[in-house]
Amino acid sequence: MTDAQETAISSNAAQPPSRDAGPAPVPLLEPREGIPPVIATPEALAEVVDAFAAGSGPVAVDAERASGYRYGQRAYLVQLRRAGAGTALIDPVGCPNLSGLGEALQDAEWVLHAATQDLPCLREIGMQPKRLFDTELAGRLAGFARVGLGAMVENVLGYSLEKGHSAVDWSTRPLPEPWLRYAALDVELLVDLRDALEEELERQGKLDWAHQEFAAIVAAPPPAPRKDPWRRTSGMHKVRRRRQLAVVRELWTARDKVAQRRDVSPGKVLTDAAIVEAALALPSTVQALAALPGYGHRMGRKQLEQWHAAVQRARALPESELPQPALAPSGPPPPRAWADKDPAAAARLSAARTAVTKRAEELNLPQENLLAPDAVRRLCWEPPGEVSESAIADALRAHGAREWQIEQTAALLAVALSAEPPKD
Repeated sequence: MTDAQETAISSNAAQPPSRDAGPAPVPLLEPREGIPPVIATPEALAEVVDAFAAGSGPVAVDAERASGYRYGQRAYLVQLRRAGAGTALIDPVGCPNLSGLGEALQDAEWVLHAATQDLPCLREIGMQPKRLFDTELAGRLAGFARVGLGAMVENVLGYSLEKGHSAVDWSTRPLPEPWLRYAALDVELLVDLRDALEEELERQGKLDWAHQEFAAIVAAPPPAPRKDPWRRTSGMHKVRRRRQLAVVRELWTARDKVAQRRDVSPGKVLTDAAIVEAALALPSTVQALAALPGYGHRMGRKQLEQWHAAVQRARALPESELPQPALAPSGPPPPRAWADKDPAAAARLSAARTAVTKRAEELNLPQENLLAPDAVRRLCWEPPGEVSESAIADALRAHGAREWQIEQTAALLAVALSAEPPKD
């Protein structure tokens, strides 16, 4: 362990590690072995696979996407680092199938920061870990207030990372050297961070909790496609009438097809604000549409006609085909409605939230990491017939809680749900 690490994690047991009183962080400006070449050919990839298969210990993994620039969330650069292999920067455009690399690393522990963000795009190119260590989640469990990679590297290891290129267009080719330096530095200290956090979690008695969380991430299936994704259009709260909802749906669908065909972010084709404006106005002519915000003089006639056609399709729909104002909820109603719908459930929820919050504070970790708020709501809305610790444990298991979470909350939730509701 470095002196900076020792300084960073030598705090009392009641507080998360902090280096606020320590020396100023040391800027990390260059990777140890310099910026590696970008791997973009099958021949170069084969050499990387061999090198990383022969390496030892955990492997640091990161991916860069082009969110806001390109359609979807595909990876445009994959970074890896492992002892004995050094750092590799791989271009998934030139090497779209990394399943061979994934197989070579199947027995290694993968170290990622905020793993759930990168795993979907890694899965698309054939990379799926069997074991992982998530440094962001480890930081949450250890009680850090700031868990971004830069903050964690600074607080735990005593180095500062440049974060100026996190939101650039990673689909750019060739990638500029400053971006590649930034990308290589993102995995430079990831294993060092993992090792220091493992020590801290062990010191706090939380390492087994972290292992359970990491195993749950690995075992989680890919998320199901979202139903009616058009309903997530920003500004939808302004759209009240079903005919207007139909306009949002038609414009969103037309925009998505164009964005997918052109491989650009949907917001660059037509903004959410423009979709909502058209839904509220229900323009009957191309000229009326062109007068709305978001459809100005820069938009060509062909584009205007395309969006107008979508509006007209919505205007022509029979009432029976218009979308409903909202999807039927799949779980409990919003908590704000509980007092009217079921006062006893509202009282249970208040008591349960208070108990979970208090326990989270005692354990020095975020409440949502101690127990998912959705699990608490579902438990309080439909509690088991027998309000006992074992029955609540079974219910929490059914809602996806891990064993460590059940051990920490089942007994206190049994007390909270058994309490008499306050009398009027």
